[in-house]
Amino acid sequence: MCGIVGIVGRGPVNQALYDALTVLQHRGQDAAGIVTADERVHIRKKNGLVRDVFQQRHMLKLTGKMGIGHVRYPTAGCSSKDESQPFYVNSPYGICLGHNGNLTNTAELADLVVRKDRRHLNTTSDSEVLLNVFAHELAVRCNDTAEEEAIFDAVAALHRRCRGGYAVIALILQAGIVGFRDPYGIRPLVIGKRDTAAGPEHIIASESVALDALGFELLRDVEPGEAVFIDSDSRLRTRQCVDQVRHSPCIFEYVYFARPDSIIDNISVYKARLRMGEALADRILRLRPDHDIDVVIPIPDTSRTSALQLANRLGVKYREGFIKNRYIGRTFIMPGQSMREKSVRRKLNAIDLEFRKKNVLLVDDSIVRGTTSKQIIEMAREAGAKNVYFASAAPPVRHPNVYGIDMPAASELVAYGRTEEEIAGIVGADWLIYQTLEDLISSVRYENAGIEEFDTSCFSGEYVTGDVSAEYLGRLEASRADEVKAARERGRSRSRATVQVI
Repeated sequence: MCGIVGIVGRGPVNQALYDALTVLQHRGQDAAGIVTADERVHIRKKNGLVRDVFQQRHMLKLTGKMGIGHVRYPTAGCSSKDESQPFYVNSPYGICLGHNGNLTNTAELADLVVRKDRRHLNTTSDSEVLLNVFAHELAVRCNDTAEEEAIFDAVAALHRRCRGGYAVIALILQAGIVGFRDPYGIRPLVIGKRDTAAGPEHIIASESVALDALGFELLRDVEPGEAVFIDSDSRLRTRQCVDQVRHSPCIFEYVYFARPDSIIDNISVYKARLRMGEALADRILRLRPDHDIDVVIPIPDTSRTSALQLANRLGVKYREGFIKNRYIGRTFIMPGQSMREKSVRRKLNAIDLEFRKKNVLLVDDSIVRGTTSKQIIEMAREAGAKNVYFASAAPPVRHPNVYGIDMPAASELVAYGRTEEEIAGIVGADWLIYQTLEDLISSVRYENAGIEEFDTSCFSGEYVTGDVSAEYLGRLEASRADEVKAARERGRSRSRATVQVI
């Protein structure tokens, strides 16, 4: 999962891109990058948080009235600086690209890009493959300048070749910025506009919160399969580039990834989470009408909205029982299980008086590996809780996500092949309750009947693109399991050390 943004303005856009990335930081904390363009391309990217990657000396060099930005959370590939984005190719014209999502046919595409398109790949990133596919398709359609129709035709050709979930923003030197979503609209992308004395400015971003922070008006979401082109004079053009679309946005965006103040596909993330809390409370009342819950406590931060509404529905006290260290990143998107485990107690501290001698219901947005949940339940017991109940605002995560979220190995998912009672025993809860998938879908779809389905693959095992086989999942697990990633990183470290010695 990553965050992307592109702006065509009337003046320098470096500061606006920086500000947008800071409010999209929740989508990726591994690396950050900004590319701007005038007569040439200027790029700064590195591993780290936005505030650490960009210093004043870097910002001064990022000149130009258009640019794109990216924050990275590594799903495919690794956390190497070489795979930070945006990526750049000099032919044709000079193209930079930032990508949120994951391709499901990367190996096949990479082979064709090298063997038939005769282009070079320098990393294992599917984003670099995607960039070279787009560059090739544009090259065979353009002459001296990157014309609008040729750009749209190149996107249409890319859709025919690429499969999976992807939202993309690409900068074409001297031409403008193009943004597009996959034909299923799995990953989010929105368009905004801001009027200035010099004329209109346009923005494309992963979430509407980036628009709010910069004073842009939200125009709409980029439609599945649609391409949006903003030329260097900030004129907006759009075209549907796919004959048939099947709008299936990722439901986990609403559960966890997106900020609550964002609107995605006309659905308020905040209101969706309120309804998740209501539905979960109703399920508790059906299963345990005579429950003995004394207090509802959220696991900061994502679950707060659902937990508050759940407590109101149950008529039980809502309390903040954990204080969060804001200088520790989001645990779910940290690379490597050992880092996730170490960060939990550094991130949270329990307020003993809210737990002592009480039956506590802890509420989290979801349970993925179970490691965080287990440690938090232990903290609640250490703080004096009499009984610790645990509620998940999402259903059990039993399957890998292949469209850009790091749920790669089924064997690493605590719910895989287990009943709720078995999971409760593993995490140490006296009682564990999950949201049903039907209630989750109803909670999210409430405001927009136009969306008939969501990508619920991590809960249901049903992959909307129709190309995910058991063999593919096996290969994915072999390449992305935590222990495999750790071994790969150790190998890269040894390689770097050898180079330094030489």
